[in-house]
Order: sequence, then C-alpha cells, then structure tokens
Amino acid sequence: MKQTVRQVFEIIQIDEYSTTPKYKQIVNSVIAAIEKGLIKTKQGLPSINELSMLYDISRDTAEKAYNELKKLGILGSVPGKGFYIASASYRQKRRIFLLFNKLSPHKKIIYDAMVEMLGEETAVDFYIYNNNFRLFKELIQNRAGHYTHYVIIAHFLEGGETAAELINQFPKDQLLILDKLVPGVEGPYAAVYQDFERDIFTALAEGEELLRKYQVLKLVFPLYTYHAREILIGFQKFCTEYGFPYKIISDVSKEVMSPGDVYINLMEDDLVTLVKQAKTNGYRVGKEVGIISYNENPLKEIILDGITVLSTDFEAMGKQAAELILNNSTQKLANPFRLIVRQSV
Repeated sequence: MKQTVRQVFEIIQIDEYSTTPKYKQIVNSVIAAIEKGLIKTKQGLPSINELSMLYDISRDTAEKAYNELKKLGILGSVPGKGFYIASASYRQKRRIFLLFNKLSPHKKIIYDAMVEMLGEETAVDFYIYNNNFRLFKELIQNRAGHYTHYVIIAHFLEGGETAAELINQFPKDQLLILDKLVPGVEGPYAAVYQDFERDIFTALAEGEELLRKYQVLKLVFPLYTYHAREILIGFQKFCTEYGFPYKIISDVSKEVMSPGDVYINLMEDDLVTLVKQAKTNGYRVGKEVGIISYNENPLKEIILDGITVLSTDFEAMGKQAAELILNNSTQKLANPFRLIVRQSV
C-alpha cells in the first residue's frame, strides 16, 4: 500500500540546516523509520517524480537516494507499479551528529575520510555553525539525545565561554572532540587534536636552515580570528629559542614588505594578499622574500610553483576519528603535523 503525503512527510525528513547531502538524508530517514516500526515490508513509497516534487529536490537526488536504498537491500521496485520496502530488517549500528565550525577544503577531507571508513552501517548528520557560538548552542540543544556519537569541532570568532558547559552534557563515551581540545571538557572522552604550540615550534625547527637566509620572521595573526592562540605562543617560543628577529602582524594589507622578510599566514585571503604584494614590489618569492602558509590544499602545490606549508594531516584526522568510533575508544590522539617544503622559501 502506497504511503499518503502525510505519512511520507512523517518518515522522510530533510533538514535544511544540515550539510549532509539530501539523498543521504532521505536514506537515513527511511532507515530510521524502519527502526522505529513506522514502515513495514511491502509498504509502498512515492515514485521518483513524486518524491522530487514533494521535497522540491532534483530528480537526480531522489533517484540517487532510491538507488542507495536498493543497494542496501531495503527498497524493491516493480515496473509499472512503483517502489516498495523489500526488507524492514535493516539496522544501522551508529548515528553520528557531526558539528564543524565551517565548510572548507580541509574540513571536507576530514569528513570524506571519516565517512568512508565508517561505512554504510553509519548514518551521519552533518552541520555547520560558521564559527557562530549562538548557532553552535542552538544546534546542540535541538539535536542532543538522538545519536550514538557526537563529533564536534569547537572554533568561535567570539563567545564560546560556555562551550565546555554545553559539551559536558553529552555522555563522555559518546563524545569525540576534533581538531582543538576544549578547556573545561572533562571525563574520559575521545579526541583527535592538534597540539598547536608544539606543532608550529617543531615544524619551524625542522626548517631552521631554510629560514636562516631571511632576516625577519613575520606571523600574520589577525585580531579577529578563530585560530588557536597557541600558534602564536609556539611561534614566539621558536623565534626566541633559535634567535630569530620576529614580528606579529594583525593586518597584512597594511604591511610594508621588504627583502629578507619571510611570512607565515593562517588565512587564505592573506596568502593572496602576500603573493600580490610580492609581485607588485618585484620580489621573487623564495629568494628576496619567503611565504609559508598554514593548512595544505591542492592549490598550494601550484601557486608560484609551490607554496611551503605547515599543516596537520586532515585525512589522518578523519581516519583516526573513525577508528575511535568503531572501537568505542576514549583515547586522545595528537594528530600528525608536518612541514612541506616547496619553492616559496
């Protein structure tokens, strides 16, 4: 028997706040409805065209969802009669609430590596709060209690003083903190984190010989940023211990570039500004001036024949997070960090 429109809206839910692909949300909704007993074997579902119109999604999205359900053995179809539930015995082992501060190439690498390793028996609801603590709080409060695991990256432009209080409400055996440890979060929870102070110190020490050809090391650290202040501390510690003159720059657009300067930038926009300034002044990057950028991405292999990078291993972070979830582990793991030397120093 085919579902009515009302029944369909009860079992298939698409959350516009979620970054999880809509086809995946449809799949997860059907599976959740099966687990709750809302759908039985042989019950009918809307056609692809009907589903597309009901939810204002593309036909391709609806078709992709149904193909995924067929692949899992949940959905069957009869030419001329439509789609039906072939098996209502499927169960997902894990439902994950994934909350990231922003969507970027680096975060996508984490997400892809994690989801691939977790496999089809895991449903992932993916949300972005754009470094906004108010939205972070709202998403946590509205969605707590419905998942087997909560995976959180906590970076804020402002606010966030009570972030630990919010996060501490989760059962610790279901909590996984990514990228940055949150002061005040207590108990035996899992984490894959960057040790920001140690990482930059160690990576710069590895590149000491290359840096010696420059006179001043300059860290571009904006006043208004979500980046960890431990980066600033580690940079200053390196310069002091190794005897490098240094300068902290909050606004690179006002910087006067001189031969002998080597810049470390955190933001992609600042990298563009530095490259433009070097070209405008006629300085050869890697000769008269140096540029080191934070966080690896494919474009940095190409820009100026290669930008030197300080970067955590984002794929390793995603894989390690998945392993902790699969093993029900509460370990706290420091993620690998590396210096990738290219033509820009």
